[in-house]
Amino acid sequence: MIVTTSAERPHDKNGNALRLLACALAAADCGSLRQAATALRVRESSVSRSVVKLEQLLEMQLFERDVRGVRLTEAGRAWTDVARIHYEGLQAVFRDARNSRDAKTLRIGLCAVGGGQFLKRLIDRFRKSYPNVSLAIEDILREQCLTAVCRRRFDIIFAPGFGEVTSCRAEMFWQERIFVLVPAGHSLAEKRVVTWADLAGMQLLAPVGTSGPLLDLPTLEGIVTDGCRPTVNMCQGGQASVIFNVQLGQGVTLAGESFARNVAFDATVWKPIDGRNGLCSIKAFWLETNPKRAVLRLIGLARKMANTIPGPAHSQSASC
Repeated sequence: MIVTTSAERPHDKNGNALRLLACALAAADCGSLRQAATALRVRESSVSRSVVKLEQLLEMQLFERDVRGVRLTEAGRAWTDVARIHYEGLQAVFRDARNSRDAKTLRIGLCAVGGGQFLKRLIDRFRKSYPNVSLAIEDILREQCLTAVCRRRFDIIFAPGFGEVTSCRAEMFWQERIFVLVPAGHSLAEKRVVTWADLAGMQLLAPVGTSGPLLDLPTLEGIVTDGCRPTVNMCQGGQASVIFNVQLGQGVTLAGESFARNVAFDATVWKPIDGRNGLCSIKAFWLETNPKRAVLRLIGLARKMANTIPGPAHSQSASC
């Protein structure tokens, strides 16, 4: 057990009550302030001041002192017997809280992010560095992201865009190239890369309230160039319906490279977007007041990786 010796706050009437009590109980068990200080790994003067402070707060003499050490008074023994029960109960409560399943679980939300090399490496390194922390990774709707972070339904969320955010902390860690999914028989299927101008006038399909890796309407509006904007068609179905419509030749759809590189669909082909607004920035969103150390550890690893891993090759960078 380690007891800190920081100065007490003026507004705290009882000082650090648990610290004072810990020092008193250690002194009672050891019969010596010096031995109690050794057990607590603090200075003897700190134990002495804590015991005096506790006696002053209680207006009760807990210990008799002589050259041989300290011993509880009759009143002090009666009080510490009762106090010890409560103290040990509080210690158990704190210990159980630290060891609870929730405290050992880091909840990660993915919004329109399909993984990718950066995220895979980040998760892999985190698991190797902190094997005792469980990871719960789920998709989340864009419109729910910030609320979910603020209400601590998720500890951290990775998502594209959002612009300025004041309700929580936001930081960009990597960028993904944008890919377009076109029918296999489409004229664009033969091109090595596609520009926004190539998509002008086409039906750009986007699922309503997508929770998957396809880019949603707010993201699309931030990345498509005004002069060569395709016609955005919001589909009432989900991701599967959008893909099916692309297969039927009813339009095209977009996704980040992490999704496009790993998922293929029959009768379609993915093509990278080239030129201005061809990159989408992926940000992390979290609360600085989140008590889980695992959140800051994950952020720390992400920052180190972001400083050492080069971004995707692209003719001109732009963020969502």
